[in-house]
Amino acid sequence: MVAKKAVFLDRDGVINRVVMRKGAPSSPRRLSEFRLRRDAREFVRWLKGRGFAVFVVTNQPDIARGLLDPAELKAMHGKIRKSMPVDDILVCPHDHRDRCRCRKPLPGLITAALRRGIDRKCSFVIGDGEKDMAAGRSAGCATILLKAPYNRGASGDFRARNFAEVKKILISREKAQKAQKG
Repeated sequence: MVAKKAVFLDRDGVINRVVMRKGAPSSPRRLSEFRLRRDAREFVRWLKGRGFAVFVVTNQPDIARGLLDPAELKAMHGKIRKSMPVDDILVCPHDHRDRCRCRKPLPGLITAALRRGIDRKCSFVIGDGEKDMAAGRSAGCATILLKAPYNRGASGDFRARNFAEVKKILISREKAQKAQKG
């Protein structure tokens, strides 16, 4: 089996718009709050066209906190699946107090997907927060931070303002990897 390259996308702030609550970015709690980014749809299609497996990896602690009905989450993820060709959506439903291994910044969600024949050395984590970047680094993937007004302190291997810049980073990295292989 040939190892595949993958992109691991955070959900809130990457695939869909965050909801601001008390001045802080938050996850949508109802389908009516869930707004997919138009550019995310096109970006995921572009990734698939370049041979990437695409996984959404998301912390959803509002389930454990009783603030998000699992049926609402299922409806949101159904909307993602209908709109873009993702390979899978991996969810950590735990709160930080649960100390589970799947909750970012730990790499559990990503390492679970890596077991599906994914090559971490040619894979990327794209997120909008330090937890995403830490999970990606721990899993051995390159990280790309999507800049947002709320993440000035976060750092990834690369920073991008939008998906157009992410595309340039991915193309550049692919060229560099091909050149190394000779």
